Amino acid sequence: MEIYFASVMGFCFGVERAVEIAEKTLTEYKNIKVYSLGPLIHNEEFLAELSSKGLLICDENNIEEIEEESAVIIRAHGVRPAIISKLEEKKCIIVDATCPRVKASQTMVSKYTGEGKHVILSGDKNHGEVKSIAGFAKKPLIQLQTTREAENFALGDDNSDEYVLMSQTTFSPDEFEKIQTILQNKINKLTVKNTICPATKERQNSLLELCSRVEGVLVIGGKNSANTKRLFQTAKENCKFAAHIQTADDIPEDFFKLHTVGITAGASTPAKIIEEVKNKLNF
Repeated sequence: MEIYFASVMGFCFGVERAVEIAEKTLTEYKNIKVYSLGPLIHNEEFLAELSSKGLLICDENNIEEIEEESAVIIRAHGVRPAIISKLEEKKCIIVDATCPRVKASQTMVSKYTGEGKHVILSGDKNHGEVKSIAGFAKKPLIQLQTTREAENFALGDDNSDEYVLMSQTTFSPDEFEKIQTILQNKINKLTVKNTICPATKERQNSLLELCSRVEGVLVIGGKNSANTKRLFQTAKENCKFAAHIQTADDIPEDFFKLHTVGITAGASTPAKIIEEVKNKLNF
């Protein structure tokens, strides 16, 4: 069997930075409890490893469970300012691992809504990043997740208001472009700020190239990882055999019969798990 790898895969800059910050925090604060506000990354195996080192996970809706004067890591997705205020009331040490690109979007939303503009945010409505960005708005955001929602979006009688279109950093570039086109045909004053991380497009392009060379593709990543789900969807559409797996134990039996297999991985997938998948295919 020949195994090929996507040229861009695995940890993105924001996730890698968050993991490094978490490991440093666990080393630095050994005498107090260390929490991650929500899962640090969408990878159960790696979270278990961090948990064995002492990392506790608390949902942002259960702040009352966090012990006072503990250390709390803000994950790459970021959180709403209201959550930060609650942590400050508990005298917690706040360790901010928000991805710089997410932080830039938070600042942008605050600025534009503060100027009275309507901000349209495309992305997965229930995603932590989208919720954190929305928390910085001075007025409610308009959230669109699909082209159908964009088509159904209705303006008032007066089309003179200013709108700004932004995106979740890991949203589908193709979906964003379609939403953009629909809105540009509806809104007279629309400013487009493509806030999708370049690595997202690079991952998709790398996967498409990989699909053209192999019989089957394994997409490694957490089942709750939005960017991994999108990679899997692309793999299904462009390769005869495609599977979304979390670990080497999840590899479907059919893949061991193939002559060429491609491997890609979501932004929260550690190199260690990618290596384990490769080794099992070679066994």
